[in-house]
This record gives sequence, structure tokens and C-alpha cells, in this order.
Amino acid sequence: MDNELFLQITDTSIKIGLGALIAAVTAWVVLRRSNPPQTTNSAGDNRRIQILEDVSSQVGTVTHIFAKYSSLVVESIQFGERWPQARRIELESVNTELVAEFKKMAEAEAKLLMLGEKNLERSLRLYGAKIAVYRKQVYVGRKDISLEQITALKNAITQVREQFYDMLSRKYDRLLASV
Repeated sequence: MDNELFLQITDTSIKIGLGALIAAVTAWVVLRRSNPPQTTNSAGDNRRIQILEDVSSQVGTVTHIFAKYSSLVVESIQFGERWPQARRIELESVNTELVAEFKKMAEAEAKLLMLGEKNLERSLRLYGAKIAVYRKQVYVGRKDISLEQITALKNAITQVREQFYDMLSRKYDRLLASV
């Protein structure tokens, strides 16, 4: 009888073990199918988000420096020959700073192209081109331009900047929703 009891206990133990193994494998398969691995997509999306944030920051810096440049050059036009030398030196410094930031803006355009964001890159390039046109038309010593013309140029720049940020914001929101 001891052998028969031993066989029954062994048989029951094997059945319980196999049942537990089947349940564990089934649970593992179900969990794996319901939660596909998203680490690579999420990491890639996070990197894209970071790049878009960097681009936005670079454009914000250019916008700030351009605002300083614009106010100084308009001041120079208004004051004409009476414009103080210290302000001329300040304008030269801001102009140098703006040129340096344009290099960073070109790098931001390259990042957008690297991400395949051609429309965003074109919009950013148009923003930079509008600033360049402004700098060619509004400069120290120019007497034949009115404040209305200067304001119209600045409004065109503002409009292009807003279009760029609208596009960037939509892309950014889509990426955030997918993470």
C-alpha cells in the first residue's frame, strides 16, 4: 500500500505542477500580446520631442535678439544724427549676436530636416529670410523709410513666426500624445 500511496501523491504533484506551468505560460503570452514592447518607439519619440524643444528654444533666442536689434535700429532712424554713440556700439554688439544666432538657427533647420520635417524646416527658413529682408531694408542712417513701413515688415515677420510655431506645436502635441 505504501507504493500505491506514493504513486498517487507523485501523480497528483505532477498534475499540479503541469497545471501551474501551463497557467504561467498562458499568462505570460496574454500579457505579452496585450502590452507590446514600446521602449524603442517611446525612446525615439522622446528624442524627437527633445529636438523639437531645442529648435523652439533656438528660435526663441533669435526672436529675442531680433527684437533688441529692431528696437535699436528703429531708434537710430528716429534720432538720426543725434543718436548716441553708446547706442551705436550696443547695436553693433546685438547685430553680432544676431548673426551668431543665425548659425544656430541653420543648425535647427538641419535638425528638422534630419527628422524629416521638411515643412517645419521651410517655415523656419522663411522666418529667417524675413528677418534678413528686414535687416536689408531697415538700417542705421536710412531716412526714406517710415515707421508704418517698418511696422509692416515686423508684422510680416511675426506672422511667419506664428505660422512656424503653429506647425511646431501641432507636431509636438502629436508626439506627446503617442508617448
